[in-house]
Amino acid sequence: MPSLPKMPLKNKLSLSVQYADARLKDAIPRSQVRRWAQSALLGPAELTIRFVDADEGRTLNRDYRGKDYATNVLTFAYTEDAESDLMQADIVLCTDVLQREAAEHKISTTAHAAHLVVHGVLHAQGYDHETDHEAAEMEQMEMDILAALGLPNPYADR
Repeated sequence: MPSLPKMPLKNKLSLSVQYADARLKDAIPRSQVRRWAQSALLGPAELTIRFVDADEGRTLNRDYRGKDYATNVLTFAYTEDAESDLMQADIVLCTDVLQREAAEHKISTTAHAAHLVVHGVLHAQGYDHETDHEAAEMEQMEMDILAALGLPNPYADR
């Protein structure tokens, strides 16, 4: 299994955090979201991370992926110029799904939010989980990043 690429201590990050659904605003402050996103970056980035309710999450998933339900995280990557080092993306976390999944897996909402931010940032950089090999690589990266942040393995006991 490939090892996690050596990540620079800090990549330049321009970050906007939007709380369209404000339920997690106090529990998950912008500074925490920045730390999680920064930990998964392999290069400079401009990111918007938006927390939404189930209605907005469902609409986005339906309109952009053809799936008529709210999902935990959606990533919209915009960087298509191979010459550019700057990664640009919007990452949408659905508060309702995030909280439900955290409860189902008996993990904290904060730990699950961290996992979804890391997962979304990796997607924005081209990582995917369509094949078993891709899934194994991406999951290992997520586990390594979260461990470095002092957070639990999101795939333990699943």
